[in-house]
Amino acid sequence: MKRTKIAEVLSQPEVGATYCVKGWVRAFRSNRFIQLNDGSTINNLQAVVDFEQFDEAMLKKITTASAVGLTGVLAESQGSGQAVELVVSAIEIIGEANPDDVQKTVMQPKKHSLEYLREQAHLRFRTNTFGAVFRVRHAVSYAIHQFFNDRGFYYIHTPIITGSDAEGAGEMFRVTNLDAAQPPLKEDGSVDFEQDFFGKQVNLTVSGQLEGELAAMGLGSIYTFGPTFRAENSNTSRHLAEFWMIEPEVAFNDIHDNMDLAENMLKYICQYVMDTCKDDLAFLNERETAEQQSKPQNERAELTLIERLQFVVANDFKRITYTEAIDVLMNSSHYKKKKFKYDVSWGTDLQSEHERYLVEKEFKRPVIITDYPASFKAFYMRANEGCESGKETVAAMDILFPGIGEMVGGSQREERLDVLKKKCADFGIHEEELWWYLDTRRFGSVPHAGFGLGFERMVMFVTGMSNIRDVIPFPRTPQNAEF
Repeated sequence: MKRTKIAEVLSQPEVGATYCVKGWVRAFRSNRFIQLNDGSTINNLQAVVDFEQFDEAMLKKITTASAVGLTGVLAESQGSGQAVELVVSAIEIIGEANPDDVQKTVMQPKKHSLEYLREQAHLRFRTNTFGAVFRVRHAVSYAIHQFFNDRGFYYIHTPIITGSDAEGAGEMFRVTNLDAAQPPLKEDGSVDFEQDFFGKQVNLTVSGQLEGELAAMGLGSIYTFGPTFRAENSNTSRHLAEFWMIEPEVAFNDIHDNMDLAENMLKYICQYVMDTCKDDLAFLNERETAEQQSKPQNERAELTLIERLQFVVANDFKRITYTEAIDVLMNSSHYKKKKFKYDVSWGTDLQSEHERYLVEKEFKRPVIITDYPASFKAFYMRANEGCESGKETVAAMDILFPGIGEMVGGSQREERLDVLKKKCADFGIHEEELWWYLDTRRFGSVPHAGFGLGFERMVMFVTGMSNIRDVIPFPRTPQNAEF
C-alpha cells in the first residue's frame, strides 16, 4: 500500500479510511500506544496496537527512535490529546534502535540543552525544536524565492570561489591546491600563486554583490541566494564562518526604491511563515514563552514570537537618517542616565544596543536608517552630494528589527566612474583588481541599488532562537567543522 505522510493524515483525516504510514517512534506506551512522527509535521500520529494480535518478540523491537511502518484504519480517538488515531492491523519493523544507545542521545524523550543538541547535530533533526526550526527555515527560503520570482527577478548563481573581497574585510578563507608543507616560492620567499590552480590567489566569497551588479546591468532585476564565508575568529551567538545571504540588485533603483523593496520583502516573509507554519510557530512561541519565564523581569522580551511577526507586518517601517538617529539617542533619557554601554557620537557606528533602543523603545516599529558616514561604509556605496566637509555621507541603509538589531544592510551603488575610481584609491583598492567592476561604469552606467539579508538572522527572527548556530543545520564556527 502507498505510504501517506502524517501531515496529510492529520490535516485531512478521513475516518474509516485505511492508511499506511512510516516514521520514527517517539514513544511506545504500555505496548499499546505508539506516537509516530515522520518529520512532515511537528504533530505525532497516535497509533493503537492490540498487543494480542502481534508477536511479542516483534513488539519488543518497537522502541523509542526505531523506524516502523504501520497500516490500519483511522478512527476517532477514544482519549484526549488527539482527534484521530490509527488502529493498527499490520506492523513492519524498518529500523531497530537499541534502547541503551538511545539513552545516550538527544533522541531520549526528555528536555536537552541547546549546547548538548549542537554536539549531536546529526541527530537533532529528530527533536521537536529542530524539526520545527528547519521546517520554518525551508518556508523562509521558499518565500524569498517566491517573492522575487513573482516580481520578475532572475535568480543568479554567483561564484563561491572569488579573487575579490567585496566587503574589504580581509578575513577570507584561501582556496588552494598547492602543497601546504612545501608550496612553490618566488625569489623573495613569498608563495608563488601563479603556480596555483587558478594562477592567482583566490578565496571563498564573502558576498555575491559585485558579481550581482554585473548581472543587473544586463538583466535589470536579479537576486543571489548562496553561501558566504568569513574567517572571523568569533564565537558569539551571532557569528558563523559559513552562512547564507540573499542579495538583490536592481538597475534604475535609487535608495528609496531599495528601502521599499526590502520592507516589502521582509513583510512578505513574515506573513508567509505565519500563514504556512502555524503548528511549528505555535510550538516555538510556547517554547520561547516558557524560556522567558526563567529570566529576570527586566530581561524578558516585551513581545512574544508571534507578536513580533505581526509587529513587522502591521507597521510601516520608520525611516530616519543616521544624523537623526544620533540626535534621538543623545537626547534620550537612556543616554543621559548612562545606560548605554557604548558611547554615542556622530561618526561612530551604531551598536546593537543603540539599534534595539530605536526599534523597541523609541519608535516601537522596525526602523530604516539611511545616509551613514562614509568613513565606515564600503567603497561601492554612492557618495551623497552637498555634504558638509568632514561629514560626508553615503546612500546606505540598515533595517533594524526588534530583538535582532540589524537585519538588512544595503545601499545605492556608486554608478559614476570618476567617483568610484577615487573611492577605490581612497580605500587602497587597485583598479586592476576590479577592472571588470569598473568596466560596467563605462558602458551605459545607470543608478542601481541592492541590499543583503543574512538568511540565518531572518530565520532566528521568525523562530525565536537566540543562537545563530541553532538555525543552520551544520554550523561552522572556529574550531568546529564536524558532521
